[in-house]
Parts: sequence; C-alpha cells; structure tokens
Amino acid sequence: MDFTVIDAALVGKLLLLLLVGLGPKIALVPFLEKTHAFDTETKARIGRQMVLVAVVTALILFASGALLMRLLHITGGAVAVAGGIILALIAIKMASGPTEKPHEETELPVDPEKIAVFPLAVPYLLNPVGITVVIIASGEVVSIASALLVIGLILIVAALDYVVFTNIDALAKRMKPASLIVSEVVFGILLTAVAVQLVVSGLGNLGIITPTAAH
Repeated sequence: MDFTVIDAALVGKLLLLLLVGLGPKIALVPFLEKTHAFDTETKARIGRQMVLVAVVTALILFASGALLMRLLHITGGAVAVAGGIILALIAIKMASGPTEKPHEETELPVDPEKIAVFPLAVPYLLNPVGITVVIIASGEVVSIASALLVIGLILIVAALDYVVFTNIDALAKRMKPASLIVSEVVFGILLTAVAVQLVVSGLGNLGIITPTAAH
C-alpha cells in the first residue's frame, strides 16, 4: 500500500481489505453456531462485546504495529506470509463446507464473555487479513492524514459489524440455511485465493520470488 498519494483507488483497496479482514462475513456462521442457545438480548450483548474487542485490538495493532515489527526484526513481507498461512487454514475449513452439526456439541456451560473475545472477536471478526493489513499499514503510513484514513475506515467497518451482530436474530430470519452454506463455500474459495495472494506478495517483498510474480 502506497500512502504517499491518498486517492479513490487507495481508499477502495483499503476498504475492501478491511471488509474482508474485519467485516462480518467470516464471523457470521461461527457467531450463529456459538450463540444459537442464547436469547436475543444475550446475542446482542455478545455481538457488542465482540465488535468492541475486535476494533480495540485493531486500533492497538495499528498504533503499535510498526514498533512491533522493529522490535521483533520482522518485515511486512513476513507478516503477509504468516497472515496468508493462517487465513488459508480458516478459508479451507470454510470451503470444505459443514462436516458436523454445530448443535450436537457437548452440552457444557458456555460463558458469553469468553466466546465474545475468543474465538469470535479474534480470529473470526478480526481475522488474519485484518491483522496483516493493519500491521502493514502501521509501518507504511506517511502522514497524519493517512493514519486518520486507516482509523476512519476501521471505524466505518466496525459500524457495519455493530449493526449486523446486534440485530442478528432479525437478519437470521431472512437467511436460508442452504444459501448460507453455499455462500460459505464460495467465500471460502475466494479467501483461499486471498491467502495465496498474501503469501505470494509477502514472498515478493522478501525477495524470495521475483517482484513481478508477486503482483
């Protein structure tokens, strides 16, 4: 990402990446599976906490990402490769479709506070794409305006998440299970491609492959 010139292309690219990395799609099915036994009010409370934790984590990573990379002696390329590998694991699971019935899990007490943080906030809502984008952006912003752009887009995506996950029962009534499964598989395949691109771009930045192959 080149923040030297803030234009529509940069805004569009960053917004798209954040919609994938912090948007509601990847977290939607896990949220429905993990909260199916709760009432509407509890689901909304879990949704609020999940969004809050994910957004605060994203903002902390953006504020400290560049410093962390320096302290750990890692580069944006290494972050991209790592994010791509972890995303691939999640995406392949999505693309494989449901292999078990979520409602047949062991009937153990579930703490809403805990599942809102893990695994719903991280790594489903703030997933490897979001973490990678935020950390890399932290190291590449060149001005206050570019930093405010990243923060503003994070908050815009967070607002969308808030609307979706605090009104999940109303939305769930409009979702057909079959279409939801199909969309999961299709999106899983697309995310696998995103994961591959992250790895390729990271390897290109590290000089392991030729730069032309990384685009």
